[in-house]
Amino acid sequence: MKNLFKGLLVFVLSFALAGCTFIIQKGRRSDALKIEELSNQLDELAQAKRLLEERLGKEISDKQIKLQMMEKGLVITVVGDLLFDSGKAQIRQEAYPLLDKVSRILKDNMGGFNIGIEGYTDNVAIKHSSWKSNWELSTARSLSVLHFLVNEKGISPERLSAIGFGEYRPVATNDTREGRKLNRRVEIVIQPKVSKVKDGGSLGENLK
Repeated sequence: MKNLFKGLLVFVLSFALAGCTFIIQKGRRSDALKIEELSNQLDELAQAKRLLEERLGKEISDKQIKLQMMEKGLVITVVGDLLFDSGKAQIRQEAYPLLDKVSRILKDNMGGFNIGIEGYTDNVAIKHSSWKSNWELSTARSLSVLHFLVNEKGISPERLSAIGFGEYRPVATNDTREGRKLNRRVEIVIQPKVSKVKDGGSLGENLK
C-alpha cells in the first residue's frame, strides 16, 4: 500500500506541476475509478521499465542510456553525443540500433501511452553553425527523433510531441567536460495517460 501511495503521488505531482488541480471527493465513484486508473498506469509503467531494463541491459551498463521513473513519467535518457555530431541535428547512423530497440518497445508494448521527446544541450554558445541558439538546436534534435519514430518506425504521430529546452535545464555542471556531456541529451518520456471513466467525462476534465 505504501508503494502504491507513493506511485499515485508521483502522478498527482506531475499534474500539479503542469498547473493542474486534482480534486478527490470522498465517496464519488468517478474518483475511485480515477485512483484505480492511476494505479493501473503505475503498474504498466513499472512493467515497461522492467522490459526496457531487460532488453537494453547492455546499453544501460555502457551508460549510453538511463532509465528513471520521474514525476513526468518513465524517462529514457539517451546520451546526446551518441545521437548527434557536435552542432548537428541529423541522427548518426551509429545510433540507429539503439533507437530501433527503443522504438520497437514503444510501438509493440506501450501502444496506449503518449511519448514526449525533449532535447537538451550544454551551455556552450553556438559559433560555427547555422543555429541561432541552443534552443533551436535542441528543438531540431528532438524533432529529428520524433520524425524517425514516425517515418521510419511507424509510431502514430498522434502519440508524439517534441520540445527543446536548450541549455536551461542542466542535470550536471557545465564547468567540466563530463558535466557538459551529461547535459547534451535527449529524453524520451513515456507519459501518463488521460483516460475516460465510466461515469462519463474524462480524467482530464477534472485536471484543469
